[in-house]
Amino acid sequence: MRTVDRDILRLAVPALGALVAEPLFLLADSAMIGHLGVAPLAGLGLAGAILQTIIGLMVFLAYATTPAVARRLGAGDERGAISVGIDGIWLSVALGMVLAVAGFAATPLMLSWFGASTNVTQQASVYLSISMAGIPAMLLVFAGTGVLRGLQDTRTPLLVAGVGFAANVVLNFVFIYALGLGIAGSAIGTVIAQWGMAGVYLAVVMRHARRTGADVRPSRDGISGSALSGGWLFVRTASLRAAILLATFVATDLGSTELAGFQVVMTLFTLTAFVLDALAIAAQALVGKGLGAADTAGVRAILVRCLSWGVGSGVVLGLLVMATAPVTGLLFTGEADLAALLTPSLVVLGISTPLAGFVFVLDGVLIGAGDARYLALSGILNLACFLPLAIWVATSAPSDAAGLAFLTAAFSLGYLAARALTLGLRARTTAWMRTGI
Repeated sequence: MRTVDRDILRLAVPALGALVAEPLFLLADSAMIGHLGVAPLAGLGLAGAILQTIIGLMVFLAYATTPAVARRLGAGDERGAISVGIDGIWLSVALGMVLAVAGFAATPLMLSWFGASTNVTQQASVYLSISMAGIPAMLLVFAGTGVLRGLQDTRTPLLVAGVGFAANVVLNFVFIYALGLGIAGSAIGTVIAQWGMAGVYLAVVMRHARRTGADVRPSRDGISGSALSGGWLFVRTASLRAAILLATFVATDLGSTELAGFQVVMTLFTLTAFVLDALAIAAQALVGKGLGAADTAGVRAILVRCLSWGVGSGVVLGLLVMATAPVTGLLFTGEADLAALLTPSLVVLGISTPLAGFVFVLDGVLIGAGDARYLALSGILNLACFLPLAIWVATSAPSDAAGLAFLTAAFSLGYLAARALTLGLRARTTAWMRTGI
């Protein structure tokens, strides 16, 4: 078990820093924009929900690439592993360009679905339209990260993410405050930082390609294979994003202040989720490599230890969130009423964090095993379980702190409980332990 723990921590600790960088981008944006007023913060909430949905749906570029690369590495075919990763990068570039153009054109339509006030919609439109330019970069970062994770390298993504986050904070401060561009400045700074990170990943992957002699030209069969293998993961991710969008619709219906509060809650949820997901990333890489080497006993040991680390870390994070709940709101806004509105919801969020640790680790294990079909079908079932909870909050909950707390509970407790049940039942079997490339 000590060897397994060392392998998990060797991958998870650097992955933690890299994963936290993504929500920290939004966290920094929320903190800076929050001091501009409720309307800009609520606008960021709407724009962020749409943008994260578009980008999040493409996370299969990392999640499909990591186990594919890791399996080939476990089987002793490093050159083949690099080739699979490069095909994923070409796919990410193609998808990113299409989504950026289509997303820019559809920005007014997408924002109209939420029915927010004119002021909030205008702020969201500015942020979202500019941010579309960063989508190709973020998808390239996903694919490049997947390659390196599959190669059991989480240190390089940590370095890239750390420098990218620091650059994002500096650029946002300059554009928002020094140049007085407001919410537009935040979007511009983030896009610049995203493209800088993408350039670094390209350079690193090309260096591995030269070392192994892997072909860097796009392969039609390879790209189509990457797209097909990621199809089920796309469905799985779509169900997750649909649940978040549904919760955002309900928050919008509760009121602008509640929507601004929900933006803060979801930002912190995303931050804790990515902290816990570091263990899931370690599980993806180790499970993929173990199954490639046909080491099923080692894979089972990885599952057990990652679960222990996930639940334990969730307890610690949950206690931290609850202990700081009374003052956390003041970090995001200068309005005392909005800060007080957040406290009950943050306590609920803290209670749910150990459950989140259980869910995210099992999700990572099954992704690493390539069990994408089950993840997709169970994701649809989980969304169906969340739907009546969201409807109840929308029709029965008050528009105040209690209403926001009920919405947080429906998502962070009810929805995650459904995921925990479906994932836990699958992990108890051996059907997902398919060995070989």
